[in-house]
Amino acid sequence: MHVLILGGTAEARRLAELLRGTPDLQVTSSLAGRVSAPRLPPGEVRVGGFGGVHGLTAWLREHAVDAVVDATHPFAGTMGFHAAQAAASARVPLLALRRPGWAPVEGDRWHEANSLAEAAALLPTLGRRVFLTTGRMGLAAFAGLDGLWFLARSVEAPEPPCPPLMEVLLDRGPFTLGGERELLRRHRVDVLVTKDSGGAATAPKLTAAREAGLPVVVVRRPPAPADVPVVPDPQEAARWIEARLHRRAPGPERFPPEFP
Repeated sequence: MHVLILGGTAEARRLAELLRGTPDLQVTSSLAGRVSAPRLPPGEVRVGGFGGVHGLTAWLREHAVDAVVDATHPFAGTMGFHAAQAAASARVPLLALRRPGWAPVEGDRWHEANSLAEAAALLPTLGRRVFLTTGRMGLAAFAGLDGLWFLARSVEAPEPPCPPLMEVLLDRGPFTLGGERELLRRHRVDVLVTKDSGGAATAPKLTAAREAGLPVVVVRRPPAPADVPVVPDPQEAARWIEARLHRRAPGPERFPPEFP
């Protein structure tokens, strides 16, 4: 049985680790290639895009893939729809592995936005020194805010356009609560901007902001295919794969619907 994991997340790596050494199971992890030195999962790895829906469909057929797990980042919205369309065309079962999103708790001062552009529009009313944790790919949305100072944290250096008053912090999670508290204090941050990525690796910044009484702009997740089954953790995804490997899955296979 051949399983393709569309990865690039900690959950995808963990799933590959759980499946490592399983008899009669071939696992291929696919990474988009946007990070120059990614953390590689065990097993076979391919790096780079597929060439859209048709390219992914052809790859599934050419490599006799029996199941696909979409474990890409919650904000990789386009890839989720491409996976659904390709799996439907190739008649391959598809599962989405999505870490749960964050939820506000007592003391949080959240301001939700539907996009990075909406988040940028909110900032002038909330603070002047911004801790920006939305990744290097979306900084253009904040480039016109020349009256604000930004601390932008990302794994790799961003490319222009960027805000004119910006300091870049190159770092990779997981982050500690103590470290996030010190970062907010040292840089005199008065507002945090984040995507609702979920997970524990980057959640301490939310606790630190809550303790400091800071407003937080949270960008909501993009839409995802509605008819693809979803599990919240790698363990459940591994059980889904093992059920198919041992032909223990109850009922008929479920395929995503065809897309126009």
